Amino acid sequence: MRRLLLPSLLLLSAFGARAQAFQPAELARWQRQARQVTITRDTWGVPHVSGKTDADAVFGLLYAQCEDDFARVEANYLDALGRRAEVEGEGALYHDLRARLFMDSTQAIAEYGRSPAWLRQLLQAFADGTNYYLATHPQTKPLLLRRFQPWMPLLFSEGSIGGNISVVPVGRLKAFYSRQVAPGTGWQPPQLPAREDLLDRSSLGSNGFAIGPQLSASGHPLLLINPHTSFYFRPEVQMTSQAGLNAYGAVTWGQFFIYQGFNEHCGWMHTSSYADSMDEYLETVAPQPDGRYTYRTGTEQCPVRQQPVRVKYRAADGSTKFREFTAYYTHHGPVVGEQDGRWLTVRMMDTPVAALEQSYLRTKATDYASFREVMKLNGNASNNTVFADSKGTIAYWHGNFMPKRDPQFDWSRPVDGSDPRTEWQGLHKVEEIVQVKNPASGWLQNCNATPFTVAGPGSSPTPAAYPAYMAPDAENYRGLNAVRVLSQKARSKFTLDTLLAAARDPHLTAFDELLPALADAYQTVADGPDAPQGDIREAMTLLKAWNHNYATTSVAQTVATYWAERLLRLARPRARPGQPLDQLALIRFAIKSTTAPQKVNALQETLDELTASFGNWRQPWGDINRFQRLTGRIEEVYDDKKPSRPVAFTSSAWGSLAAFGSRARAGTQKRYGDVGNSFVAVVEFGPRVRARSVLAGGVSGHPASSHFRDQAPLYVEQQFKDIWFYPEDIKQHAERIYSPGQ
Repeated sequence: MRRLLLPSLLLLSAFGARAQAFQPAELARWQRQARQVTITRDTWGVPHVSGKTDADAVFGLLYAQCEDDFARVEANYLDALGRRAEVEGEGALYHDLRARLFMDSTQAIAEYGRSPAWLRQLLQAFADGTNYYLATHPQTKPLLLRRFQPWMPLLFSEGSIGGNISVVPVGRLKAFYSRQVAPGTGWQPPQLPAREDLLDRSSLGSNGFAIGPQLSASGHPLLLINPHTSFYFRPEVQMTSQAGLNAYGAVTWGQFFIYQGFNEHCGWMHTSSYADSMDEYLETVAPQPDGRYTYRTGTEQCPVRQQPVRVKYRAADGSTKFREFTAYYTHHGPVVGEQDGRWLTVRMMDTPVAALEQSYLRTKATDYASFREVMKLNGNASNNTVFADSKGTIAYWHGNFMPKRDPQFDWSRPVDGSDPRTEWQGLHKVEEIVQVKNPASGWLQNCNATPFTVAGPGSSPTPAAYPAYMAPDAENYRGLNAVRVLSQKARSKFTLDTLLAAARDPHLTAFDELLPALADAYQTVADGPDAPQGDIREAMTLLKAWNHNYATTSVAQTVATYWAERLLRLARPRARPGQPLDQLALIRFAIKSTTAPQKVNALQETLDELTASFGNWRQPWGDINRFQRLTGRIEEVYDDKKPSRPVAFTSSAWGSLAAFGSRARAGTQKRYGDVGNSFVAVVEFGPRVRARSVLAGGVSGHPASSHFRDQAPLYVEQQFKDIWFYPEDIKQHAERIYSPGQ
């Protein structure tokens, strides 16, 4: 352990270098607060931030985040502010416009002014901690943001950058706002993809497991925290204060609360939800003689609100240019496109203060009752919650912010905005949404799938008890796998070790359906005059003998993966326009829509592809599927000639509970992962919390740091380090102890 104190001379020199940006009075105020903060870096570089007040802890948290990866802090706010085009160029113009349509700085400043005093203190501490870092680190060169403001966190307040607006297609938005024309003129936007490529995004999501005391060897509840995000999206950290804050977990860069984590009393894991919390409306719009527009609502004509939006962007020559837009709004929300001559608007949660309050206050919950009380703020529109507390309660909520709607309408599609019956009728109370508390099965799971299997057969909610819009989520192969694994392991008592074993169970459920279909197809072809010979027969023998479990040594996994991907590419164009295809449905559609010869030909083409790429199709999966971290850039680069590590686990599309989304990159033959398991933790809530975790790569974004990829050996082997939660343990395993103000 070594104690690091910043010499006053260096600090004052840094202050002087930024005198043009920050005033002496505020620099002095920041330094006074910084002296009240202590940051202890443990042997993995994880920051344990403590302060006298919660605001001190927030100040220290942002300072520590900036130390580890200021570039990602700034990037998240460039995204939220709608200012990416100023850095990235004209290609990000409509991405920025989308952000500005839903929330801009003027609105955020107004929301800040309406925030309660305690929240404004935390928001101010967020800005002060970040600005203090910039003031004391003149070597850090922001791309654009040289001063952070306290209202900025109100631009994304739930924990995931972008929130719900990320589902609004930028292409559709561009089609409308790049050629604004009067409705009904016959112009239609360019044809857009009928559905999202769910396979490519399948490793985005999350897993959450909760184990009740009756299934725990110690008699204490257990929680698995397993977000699937882009790598390095959330570091791990601990925040404590003398005002009762003591939370550990994953925090999104630039936010000041633990997003997925635990305190000494309870833990919360958020999985991305497909609960229908936002709606699209088709507006009947008419042009007026003065050049403005009206839209119909019931029997009335109401004015379409028009608002100028000026978006900056960096031109190809490096100069700054502007694009002027006229944004349109009805009472439902902004216009985001056009369909069949009618304008399309989106209505979603628009309560950033409540969302931010809820995000922070849940980190100080002490049990199920207090956590549920915080949920009454109805400020979470994009997440499900898996919960456990030290009193023995486990629980699950499917979504949170849930508008009341007339169930006669199909809310999965745009509804008629002129029909008064399509208006929201307030919000559902927390007790009305889909949920489970202490199920008879003794366990809970959610893997971004239906809540109606969340606790297994007989213990899960029933669909008939809820409106269809509350839980349109489909089942997926991860969900099927989780139910299988937890049901089996529930026959004996869970420990931290066996919960970890459940989380990394290697079975790939999708191949239980894919490979029997291939075997049937092969048999059909083999009985004909053109029976396959040679390598394809060898490959089929290999696949038939495979147990469908991932392993770095498995050649069958390589062949099966490349074949299944090829089959899906073949089947995808055959789906009718608008046909809903989630992960599971897409795979089952591929099985049904391809003929026996096509399935077998796809296998031969797979062997040819592998041979062309690697010289031989008999490639162990770990030789191809790799983890590599070279530069720390937000857009990482990959190189077959540089060191990398083999990874056994794979895309969640195949039912892998541990997710590792990989693909070949420009200039590579091997596949490199950049999304999936990121921060993973298991927690036991006893008289003392026991927990373990692992982070993709490491906590630092700086390649020169010893903590840039020190966790990579653990990560690829799915091994876990102990979490140091209590002061005496943190001190014993401290690498550095310092105060930003000294």
